[in-house]
Amino acid sequence: MGKKQYKSAWFCSNCGNEASKWEGRCPACGEWNTLVEEKVPASASTKGPRGTLRLTAGDISRPQLVSEISAEQEQRIPLPSGELNRVLGGGLVPGSMVLVGGEPGIGKSTLVLQNILSIRKRTVLYVSGEESAMQLRMRADRIGRVSDTCYIVTETSLDNIFTHIENINPGLVIIDSIQTIADPALESSAGSVSQVRECASRLLGYAKQSSVPVILIGHITKEGSIAGPKVLEHIVDAVLRFEGDTHNMFRILRAIKNRFGSTSEIGIYEMCQRGLREVTNPAEMLLGNSDNELSGSAIGVTMEGARPFLIEAQALVSTAAYGTPQRSVTGFDSKRMNMLLAVLEKRVGFKLAQKDVFLNIAGGMKINDPAMDLAIICAILSSNVDMVIPRTVCLSGEVGLNGELRPVSRIEQRISEAEKLGMETIIIPKHNLKGIDTSKFKIQVQEVSKVEEAFRALFS
Repeated sequence: MGKKQYKSAWFCSNCGNEASKWEGRCPACGEWNTLVEEKVPASASTKGPRGTLRLTAGDISRPQLVSEISAEQEQRIPLPSGELNRVLGGGLVPGSMVLVGGEPGIGKSTLVLQNILSIRKRTVLYVSGEESAMQLRMRADRIGRVSDTCYIVTETSLDNIFTHIENINPGLVIIDSIQTIADPALESSAGSVSQVRECASRLLGYAKQSSVPVILIGHITKEGSIAGPKVLEHIVDAVLRFEGDTHNMFRILRAIKNRFGSTSEIGIYEMCQRGLREVTNPAEMLLGNSDNELSGSAIGVTMEGARPFLIEAQALVSTAAYGTPQRSVTGFDSKRMNMLLAVLEKRVGFKLAQKDVFLNIAGGMKINDPAMDLAIICAILSSNVDMVIPRTVCLSGEVGLNGELRPVSRIEQRISEAEKLGMETIIIPKHNLKGIDTSKFKIQVQEVSKVEEAFRALFS
């Protein structure tokens, strides 16, 4: 048998586009220095994603009118974790492919493993390319769940994986991780652009043909994006991002892409000794439980996607010990905090130019909601004048450059959440309740139009 001939091809590590020669800039996405050389069979065509299933004449679908298409609700597969179901939009859709990514050690494998070990009515095949079967058994023992319906196999060859799938006929397939799987037909190493694209395409073809959902666990790069070509995120039906600080116990699961649900939902978990615990009430982790009221603390009502929750902003203002004042921020945009300090200085008259300002969002959260502006600016002022903001008061409002308070979105949900958690007063921007019936709220709603009015309401 003659030796198989290979040729060189250049693939963009950002978008997966193929080029016949090296170029400094990718002609498809415009990124610089992203073309990587790989060996491919000379007889194979690498244009487009390969490995999809071949269709016979009987399999070719016919065009249908929109009115002819059945509009029945898809039957989802509920998972044991309610938070995961919320992010997915109600559970796994048969035939879907979901990609879960996150930092190393953040808990991706733990999240997936503790869910599939609790499934009793469906056979699960867990393919591990990184850990041995003994390591996974030790993790299952730590989680406290041992299943009789979950099969573990350590394999990195895609052909062997499909052999196991054919023998076991599972109802759910887990690939941990997609960057470790390789197709023997390609000469390039596992994790390369062509390997990730090829393996994902073949797994997608299997999922759509068999209606078996496939969950891929993926690595991320140092920039925070999913490792591999961008086409990987286009191929899958949903991309879930598991976020958090490895030094902090709380984790957030959010959907970056979801063809079967909203990308506005998030799930919150706490990393414990026995795995991940669902946090159904975020206030338990985001609000301090200190009995002593201290200055420099304000409670804001923020939205993460479509989910409202209360979070504590902590600030410390002190005289600068050195020539240049320090500005330290954790969990919030440092540039936006500098803007808020400029508003306090210019529009309200508080001199903070020669003072150190430290800001922290409790619970290790990273907040981008502009409605936290009012809580942050009040926490800074509370520390500056050393006056306490009552723990029964919360705030929500965006601060403009002129010191005015601008309306925020989903104000009814914010007020309802504050009322549910026992707050007595909420301060919001003026006219934010226009057209809303306030008689249904038991909490006192106080509307203010400028930052100084909020200060007078808090400290007068």
